Amino acid sequence: ALFLTGKVFLKYRKNKGTKNSPLPDFFIGAHASVSNFSLITRDVSKFTTYFPKIRLIHPAQ
Repeated sequence: ALFLTGKVFLKYRKNKGTKNSPLPDFFIGAHASVSNFSLITRDVSKFTTYFPKIRLIHPAQ
């Protein structure tokens, strides 16, 4: 999961992301991705951008 976090963070920085260290959501998303877990989140756009294979559950749906 840590390797995937680094890859996603690099993509974030290339997309003009301003943070200097990986965001907690990247660690959470990477863990869900490599473990094949679904993820409950209100921030669907960030996870679909960086983790398109994760099944997302939005509380309002």
